[in-house]
Amino acid sequence: MWAFLHKLGSPRSFYAITERWLPPLWLAAVALILVGGVWGLAFAPADYQQGNSFRIIYVHVPAAFLAQSIFVTMAVAGLVFMVWKIKLADMAAAMMAPLGAGMTFVALFSGAVWGVPTWGTWWQWDARLTSMLILLFLYIGVIALRGAFASRDGGARAASVLAMVGVINIPIIKFSVDWWYTLHQTASFSITEKPAMPASMWLPLLLMVLGFYAFFIAVTLTRTRSEILRRESSKRWVRELIEEGH
Repeated sequence: MWAFLHKLGSPRSFYAITERWLPPLWLAAVALILVGGVWGLAFAPADYQQGNSFRIIYVHVPAAFLAQSIFVTMAVAGLVFMVWKIKLADMAAAMMAPLGAGMTFVALFSGAVWGVPTWGTWWQWDARLTSMLILLFLYIGVIALRGAFASRDGGARAASVLAMVGVINIPIIKFSVDWWYTLHQTASFSITEKPAMPASMWLPLLLMVLGFYAFFIAVTLTRTRSEILRRESSKRWVRELIEEGH
């Protein structure tokens, strides 16, 4: 396992190995999101309290999960880059950040839309909402820092430090509804507890969550492969790939 991970840390090996992973990942992402979305939005029963407005859960929850997971992954990649100087980790972290920011915005916007029929307002300075807004600012900060330094390595180190420090916000997001009185409901979906919803509601949600994660992995691998070609353009193996039409 360690030998495989060490090999995967090489840009050239990573590029070659991940070529085989992309087709099934993209297929899984499209299939899971399509099936889960149609099932949840069209065929799942309406909630007994919220009616059909609850269906936004099939976008809101996967986006919120992914927004937090991406930031944690960025922090781990930043640690790997800072400690072991593996540049591929920094490439991957750089490629994740825009998607993470996008997912955070989707979670905030869909939550605001959901809040109108549920709370009667688009926004409340609720602990969960506020900590998610802070997460969006952290993503923006990480992205901005990469372009704020004259050297790429300087920007990479600054972005890594911010990601590692900012990751403390993730448990605050998760436990905010338990630590403080908030309007935001407790977790609608958990992998450690029996779902409170009937299977006809939580199964499409599970498919959407898995589909969003497959989408994240596929996008990250695709963008990281492109970044490898950009950064390693002077290497012989990259020139050979370009000559072969890859």
